[in-house]
Amino acid sequence: PAVKTPFCLRRGRRPLLPSLNFISAIILCAVASTLSGSAQCLAFLPLRPPGAFPRARAHRHYSSVQQSGEAVQKSGEAVKQKGDYGTTSVDISSHSIALTSEQRRAAREHRRRDLDGQSLVSDTLKEMEGDEELQKTIARQIKLGTAGVINQEKKLRRRALEGVLPEGMSFQSFVRTEAAAAPGSTPVIQKALLRRSVPEILQINVGLYCNQACGHCHVESSPSRTEMMSNEIAARCVGLLSDVKTLDITGGAPELNSAFRLLVACARAANPDLQIIDRCNLTVLHEPGQEDLVEFLSENKVSVIASLPCYSESNVDLQRGRGVFERSVSALLMLNEAGFGVPGSGLTLDLVYNPLGAFLPPEQQMLEDKYREELLENFGIQFNHLFTMTNMPIKRFADFLASRGELQEYMELLVRNFNLETVDSLMCKNTISIGHDGQIYDCDFNQQLGLAVGSGGKPGAKGKTVFDIDHLAELADHGVSYDSHCFGCTAGMGSS
Repeated sequence: PAVKTPFCLRRGRRPLLPSLNFISAIILCAVASTLSGSAQCLAFLPLRPPGAFPRARAHRHYSSVQQSGEAVQKSGEAVKQKGDYGTTSVDISSHSIALTSEQRRAAREHRRRDLDGQSLVSDTLKEMEGDEELQKTIARQIKLGTAGVINQEKKLRRRALEGVLPEGMSFQSFVRTEAAAAPGSTPVIQKALLRRSVPEILQINVGLYCNQACGHCHVESSPSRTEMMSNEIAARCVGLLSDVKTLDITGGAPELNSAFRLLVACARAANPDLQIIDRCNLTVLHEPGQEDLVEFLSENKVSVIASLPCYSESNVDLQRGRGVFERSVSALLMLNEAGFGVPGSGLTLDLVYNPLGAFLPPEQQMLEDKYREELLENFGIQFNHLFTMTNMPIKRFADFLASRGELQEYMELLVRNFNLETVDSLMCKNTISIGHDGQIYDCDFNQQLGLAVGSGGKPGAKGKTVFDIDHLAELADHGVSYDSHCFGCTAGMGSS
């Protein structure tokens, strides 16, 4: 079949790699290929055409119901004679429900094409200037420094747990105590409970720049943050992908970093079966220079996990900024138009919910059903799944809790709702997190607290980087850094 010039290097488009020309892009991919020990990355030139790598669809298996009895048999035969029963195709992955005329009308109405190419940055900066609590947080960071703020937060969380946990009890001790009381528990199981397993996911934070400044953001991203991953570090990260099944790219708004498309294109060329996830804030799809972003994501079979903390405009704008909801709805419809979230397309669109305040998320499946009903009926939006996330008591959300005098109550809530079943799926057990500077962390939350792998658990201390290892498996002997913030990942449905 005819091959195509790779999307990220086509001429006549707005430059997708601002700091790269055609030749240097080839060199970077060659470097990434050498570092990974495989020449496959050079398949990047040219990429295979879209659809050449069909993605296997996951199927849920339900237990069958054994029908017996003469009456049931006769009933089934009677239905068959009518010519309907038994004629439905077993190829259920192709089944879909067409939108009603009302849903199609809602989709046309809320797909705001007038917002395409219109930046949200100036509005975000104005809101930041008028946000007194945010300005206090920024002033505190300037005064204490990053390490000082992290240590202060740590003391506040521990103080909040006084009287809740026995004196001196750590998160690890609490988990093992709970595990010891569980039926069938053994010392071997308890010891292995918090141990790092084989890495399956490489999560990369490509930078803290974002067109939004959300009140709950544990990364404290905004348009005023300039930290971004270099192409050299991005190429080294591609060299580590042979060890994992999933590449999870986050930020900030990762798509606004020049390394984002380089990472995606090289990763897809090196491994056609790799799952690639884009943690998307949705509004970025309307930013200038991102007019072709949806097409790029589709061509590279990228799964989109999008933030949408509510299906109502007032709640979303309260947490994420004025005008964010209408842009998010329009962006979701844009993704639907390309097939994301549409049954049978093979393009995944999942949503993420996190609470507005100091409370736990609702039950996940019930909330997913509610989201599906509201978004489909009011906007004609389709998606695959909804994930509920517990807010972590760090950074901006910790400041929010402290300013309202709710930190102690929230920490007590997390401990009170500890769920031992979440421990097996903690992100720190099968995920390696890479910062924009190449530092290696146990998880995205430890990254924001400066707890690098190999740093001895000291915030801000230098640890291992992507240039210190050849394979992620080398990190197996390094223990995970746990602390009181980890109760956020084990409460209710968790946050991993």
